Amino acid sequence: MKKLILFLCCVLLVAGASAQGVKDFVSKNYPRSMPPRLVNDFAHVLTPEQVRSLEEKLLTYADSTTTQIAVITIPSLGDYEVSEVALQFLRQWGVGNKEKDNGIVVLAAIEDRKINIQTGYGMEGAVPDITAKSIIDHDIVPAFKEGNYYRGFDGATTSLIKAAAGEYKAPEGYSARERSSGRGGGGFPIGIIIFIIIIILFSRGGGGGRGGGYMSRRGYRGGSLGGSILGGMLGGALGGGGGFGGGGGGFGGGGGGFGGFGGGSGGGGGASGSW
Repeated sequence: MKKLILFLCCVLLVAGASAQGVKDFVSKNYPRSMPPRLVNDFAHVLTPEQVRSLEEKLLTYADSTTTQIAVITIPSLGDYEVSEVALQFLRQWGVGNKEKDNGIVVLAAIEDRKINIQTGYGMEGAVPDITAKSIIDHDIVPAFKEGNYYRGFDGATTSLIKAAAGEYKAPEGYSARERSSGRGGGGFPIGIIIFIIIIILFSRGGGGGRGGGYMSRRGYRGGSLGGSILGGMLGGALGGGGGFGGGGGGFGGGGGGFGGFGGGSGGGGGASGSW
């Protein structure tokens, strides 16, 4: 039992370090732009006219619905998965309305040839994983293979707008294999590891006997020193700063144009692909 707990602790530490790493990758390399914009072409694959056209399209949509779609290009993902990086953009930039969590991030890593559509909590019903994957496969990938990034983003955002209005369906004949591949994901399922460790702790220390303890968001109370250390790790993962919870606050607004993101967040819904 001790070996199992030690193994799970090691897995949790590695997963936690990876999660912190991708958070730092986005926060240090891609802080929220000022003035804020819905289209952020860090990889410089769009012309100024194309950026302006997409920005106006998405701004008009955001103004009429409060749903925010952010288009982002970056040169490389570094050592991280495209879904993890896209999720951090969604959370750290706060794409979408804070109350509705109705933001969407379309992220392309040009050198890695990876694409992800990341949906906020409030958009997972309107844009489920199958829809996000279909949009990637039918709107983005063919255009990107031809080097036409603008056409890919324009087609994808049009399809996302239709999906949000209930007007988009995956094309007939879209196979089950295609539907299930490329799940957006949000990284390693830390919640599962935490749940297993909590069950083990309670099974060992329950009943009020000697050495018993309990779990809180501040950590493990009572019990052995090892349990306290483990509880501290779990408490940090459960209640610590926004790595697994909501994103940071949005922008307060600026004179004219896009007023800023609204503080939305998400949990890893969406899909990924490559070209």
